[in-house]
Amino acid sequence: MPRTVKKSNLPHKICATCEKPFTWRKKWEKVWDDVRYCSERCRRTKDKNR
Repeated sequence: MPRTVKKSNLPHKICATCEKPFTWRKKWEKVWDDVRYCSERCRRTKDKNR
């Protein structure tokens, strides 16, 4: 039996910069609680939008 999760059941967050929703990614598995931005571009421009 596969241990997969449907994409619709993955956790979501709202990006702190662009305020758009984004979903969990495998590369964020260990740091999901610390993830605040949907992309590297949003992380780099975080101060410009505030």
